[in-house]
Amino acid sequence: MFDAVFDENWKRTVYCGNATEDHIEKKIIINGWVRKRRDLGGIIFLEIWDHAGLVQVVINPETNELVHERAKQLRSEYVVAIKGVVKKRPAGTENPSLKTGNVEIIADDLMVLSPSTLPPFDLNEASAIDENIRLKYRYLDLRREVMQRNLRLRSKAANYTRTFLTDAGFVEVETPMLTKSTPEGARDYLVPSRVNPGKFYALPQSPQIFKQILMISGLDRYFQIVKCFRDEDLRADRQPEFTQIDIEMSFLTEEDIFELIEDYVKGLFRETIGVEIQTPFPRLSYSEAMERFGSDKPDLRIPFEIVDLKAVFQGRGIRAFEVGERGAIKGFVLPGGASLSRQEMSTIEGKAKELGAKGLAYFQLGNELKGPMVKFLDEDGKKLVIEKSQLSQGNALFVMADQDRNKVCEVLGQLRLEVARKYDLIEKGKWAFLWVVDFPLFEWSETENRYVSVHHPFTSPKNEDLHLLESEPWKVRSRAYDIVLNGNEVGGGSIRIHDPKVQESVFKVLGLDEVEAKNRFGFLLSALSYGTPPHGGIALGFDRLVMLLAGAKSIRDVIAFPKTQKAQCLLSGAPSYVDERQLEELHIKVTATDEEEG
Repeated sequence: MFDAVFDENWKRTVYCGNATEDHIEKKIIINGWVRKRRDLGGIIFLEIWDHAGLVQVVINPETNELVHERAKQLRSEYVVAIKGVVKKRPAGTENPSLKTGNVEIIADDLMVLSPSTLPPFDLNEASAIDENIRLKYRYLDLRREVMQRNLRLRSKAANYTRTFLTDAGFVEVETPMLTKSTPEGARDYLVPSRVNPGKFYALPQSPQIFKQILMISGLDRYFQIVKCFRDEDLRADRQPEFTQIDIEMSFLTEEDIFELIEDYVKGLFRETIGVEIQTPFPRLSYSEAMERFGSDKPDLRIPFEIVDLKAVFQGRGIRAFEVGERGAIKGFVLPGGASLSRQEMSTIEGKAKELGAKGLAYFQLGNELKGPMVKFLDEDGKKLVIEKSQLSQGNALFVMADQDRNKVCEVLGQLRLEVARKYDLIEKGKWAFLWVVDFPLFEWSETENRYVSVHHPFTSPKNEDLHLLESEPWKVRSRAYDIVLNGNEVGGGSIRIHDPKVQESVFKVLGLDEVEAKNRFGFLLSALSYGTPPHGGIALGFDRLVMLLAGAKSIRDVIAFPKTQKAQCLLSGAPSYVDERQLEELHIKVTATDEEEG
């Protein structure tokens, strides 16, 4: 039965999912996988699948006993070739959920090309299966319609990207995968050099330095769809190796980047999922985003934002609201919140405390203003609460106070997301893009006891803040920008430093002396001294962008062979131990393993 010889006589003439009424009464050949087999009163019904879809095959013992005997031995995921005639399905048996649902194939002949071991999960019910099982048997998981659709969408997005950028005058250049470690930000993945004992390459966290050098080289416009690597703790939307659309341009301002990317996104959404995106995108400064949304990647689909209530509560003798001059009192209005029970309100307060709040006050407005803190307010105070928060009947107001203004913004920002998801308040079907600009150039690191770059050390300060670099670096804003979609950062970039003196001043603020700066970035600093054009760029997270286009919950669902949150490939077993001989060749000695430490 399994001595199959696949030749020209068995090659498909039609994809399974493309057999339609146009083929009725025609002989066709299909090749594919058995998705289901049903035996009803002697007649066998098969669902045969390939990437184009499913089609039903009917095998009647009265008309073809030999083929029927072969079909009785078929099981799920066997690979078969079938010859037959396309017929219209009998009235009442049509399946409108299938593209091929009005037809069926009456089999004349059948060949088993490859048997299959019993799959560890039902491919039709895989969404309910533990993800680790799906990743271990990824070759089976990828046979699912949703995974096929995601990978083909990714391919379509990549093709559009190349065409768009090439037509816009960009040159695709491949930059090195084995490069120099320049510790600044996330950890590098290191690769030992056998021919240079004791020395290591690093896999690139981004092609940042090389793309800047390409601008110094006069290339003018560069792009690359490139793999990057970061050895960091993973979250649902992160991978140790990821793909980004890397772009750099010379002689530009921020407006050139905004216009280019908005045109690109508009075309990408139209060509891949048929959605029209409105441009230009709104813009928010970093400080405004934090004050109004408690996040530098705000989700604008949520119909409420954070409001400042310090003028309402400060100075009223309420101890919880005495936060001093630098503290903050802020809140947000939850639509429909007046109908929540005391227990539900307490649950929200508990969540706020989990996020770092000392407490959370709340008010509910029905026929009158209610809440534990109402007793501290006179009639004018109640009116002021309603007026300043724009609290309307049927809604609730949550208020947080703290001497740490940043904590108030961040906690309320996270709580805003939590309650919006819980009470289904995020507008569906909306694509809310925005640019976040004017980030701080530096932030203070308590662990390193020094200023570090918010983005990277080559980001240019805003021209009007240059005089603050050495005297008040914490006030310096950068010429950096992030593009945000539905609360997800999908890209970020900046105008770069092209003046060696400015770069020297930035390194000084970062605590990098001339020797250390030269050791880390010497080849870039040397290049900068040979005539550097003003330049800048952006990197778009391709995995995350495709995830959003596909409506997937995780970027692992749009990557063919992703890693787990422990940075493991369950399919191949990577990372793994290697032979002692390989380690000796690399002059490496392993001092501990997981097994020994466990």
